Amino acid sequence: MANDVRDILPEFIRGTDSAAERRAVASAIAIPAHVVQSKGHGHAGTAMAMAPLAHVLFHRVLRHDPADPDWEGRDRFVLSAGHASLLLYTQLHLTGYGLALSDLAASRSLDSRTPGHPELGHTPGVEMSTGPLGQGVGGAVGLALAARRDAALHDAGAGVWDPTIFVLAGDGCLQEGVSAEASSLAGTLGLDNLVLIWDDNAITIDGGTEIAFGEDVRARYRAYGWRVIDVADARDLDAIEEALREGALRDGVPTLVAVRSVIGWPSERFGGTSAAHAGGFGAEDVADVQAVLGFARDAELEQLVEPEALAWTRRAVERGAALHADWEARRTAWAAAHPAAARRRAALHAAAARPGVLGVRDPDVGGALALLDAVSLPEPGTSVATRKTSGLVLAALQSWGGLFGGSADLSGSTNVAIPGSAVTATRPEGDFVHFGIREHAMAAMLTGIALHGLWRPYGSTYLAFSDYQRPAMRLQALMAAPVIHVYTHDSVAVGEDGPTHQPVEQVAALRTIPGFSVVRPADAAEVIAVWRRVLSRPTGPVALVLSRQDIPALPDAELRQAGAAAGGYVAWQQGEGDDLAILATGSEVHLAIEAGKRLAADGVATRVVSMPCWEWFEQADAEWRDSVLPPGLRARVAVEAGRGDAWHRWVGLDGRVVSIEEFGESGSGPAVLERRGITVDAVLAAARAVIAT
Repeated sequence: MANDVRDILPEFIRGTDSAAERRAVASAIAIPAHVVQSKGHGHAGTAMAMAPLAHVLFHRVLRHDPADPDWEGRDRFVLSAGHASLLLYTQLHLTGYGLALSDLAASRSLDSRTPGHPELGHTPGVEMSTGPLGQGVGGAVGLALAARRDAALHDAGAGVWDPTIFVLAGDGCLQEGVSAEASSLAGTLGLDNLVLIWDDNAITIDGGTEIAFGEDVRARYRAYGWRVIDVADARDLDAIEEALREGALRDGVPTLVAVRSVIGWPSERFGGTSAAHAGGFGAEDVADVQAVLGFARDAELEQLVEPEALAWTRRAVERGAALHADWEARRTAWAAAHPAAARRRAALHAAAARPGVLGVRDPDVGGALALLDAVSLPEPGTSVATRKTSGLVLAALQSWGGLFGGSADLSGSTNVAIPGSAVTATRPEGDFVHFGIREHAMAAMLTGIALHGLWRPYGSTYLAFSDYQRPAMRLQALMAAPVIHVYTHDSVAVGEDGPTHQPVEQVAALRTIPGFSVVRPADAAEVIAVWRRVLSRPTGPVALVLSRQDIPALPDAELRQAGAAAGGYVAWQQGEGDDLAILATGSEVHLAIEAGKRLAADGVATRVVSMPCWEWFEQADAEWRDSVLPPGLRARVAVEAGRGDAWHRWVGLDGRVVSIEEFGESGSGPAVLERRGITVDAVLAAARAVIAT
């Protein structure tokens, strides 16, 4: 059952002798209640209950500098319970990150600096966009993984590149499967720089957690290989500090700090109830809360931050400057003592892509582009699966060192296996990660690796299993996080494994995510071209959709590499190509070319357009797009081995789409493709029907 607020009301805050600090904590509790009541919507309960913890974290424990929110040497705090955004915004105001009380009052309003859930790049001090419960846990595990690898490769014990990753999660986060997957792997990998703070308030929206969440969470985390520290009272500042500092010790295991709290405390009416989760408590109850905290019942927002309390909290600016200066001195000494490591890390940093930042600092991407030149192309007519060429690219890029990732137990099948050793608890500097059969956690952890900022993360599985990853991919797109998803077995050509493993709707579904690039290359030359584009011009998350089956290498590789990077180009043309355009991606491009040749023999001036990436094609300038698909050329056919709904935007009302609109069957890949109508004859029939009209 939920804690009874009456058991906790008689005593206020323990663990400090400073009256000003007590008033600072009182402010942090009162502000969310007042703001939500004034607006009539929002989430005050958790922000109130966890205010003492956030106070301790930001003022006593966290290594951060309000004057430089992006300081490389900072610790990270991820608010997985993103609905409690006012908890974070309040501390960012009190510690001097440039948020005014008026910004807090405007929370959840259009164009405010304080959106309903934290958004990366929107508010200084926010480390990750969160809101979908559990995603912050997965992202924090990825951050910790990358930071621990950075320390193992570069830090040499200097404590310069060794931050602690703190993440605050509620019962909802720990019920989501992604947090279980990620926490399991964090224990296996011994991520001792990770501290997961659990707000154990025993409340969900529908009632107490006992209605649906009865397991022993502490025992579960111990079974994962975590240390578990209990804080019995969320108002005891010293106990919280002791637990957080103990949790940050580097002793080979991640830490769960379980904090018993009362949601909505110190509200007598709403505290400890589901009603405290969202919405205002009512004017009378908020007045009572303000009175309990030592403020006037009718105090306005500005009166909830008293001068002595603000002066105390703004000491965080001086604290941050001192921490930053000390770190700079240690970084200078580290660079002098370890020049090779310093040069290597600086090169990675210059070539790295960062969420929300288009492009990279180093136009040569640390020499990665030159390495792609060494990847050999098959002879025209030779058939090679695009997954195999992508594997050659990864192998060629290994000496660069700017990629970091792995697969969900499919590295050999998806061709992301590379030489070297895996990351383990005792080998954090490893070359790749065994994510295990944890597709969702893998995607969420890739987000965290991207947020760390030193490596370009990649992860791989079969395309049909991308459905497990949608929540994480959506957040990556929101943050423009430069994550590379390598998907293979891209159509019903998978064959014998049957419809459970044969993707039909996945490519179309991925294309619906704003800011997410879906790339389906036609052959080896296009694979190399799209990898080059992804490395040199990052714009956010990307899915490389690759074939299991061998595909013929098409002629004119140099021409097609240039065109593929633009997202769409004329891959083959008869004459002016002004009678008909056939559009295709991936393995269907060679079908389109074969159909085009047959039509040309009948006197139809046909052009075949390979469109490996719609999103890139849309970003190309209008002159290029019109040269590839002249607006006056309305006779168009598209062919793709998947759902074809969205192709009508490219072929128009006069065009036809050859696609697959139902699930596949178990049988050989060629047989299933033929049964589902992905054939040259089907393309010819559609083309002739279009020409006839």
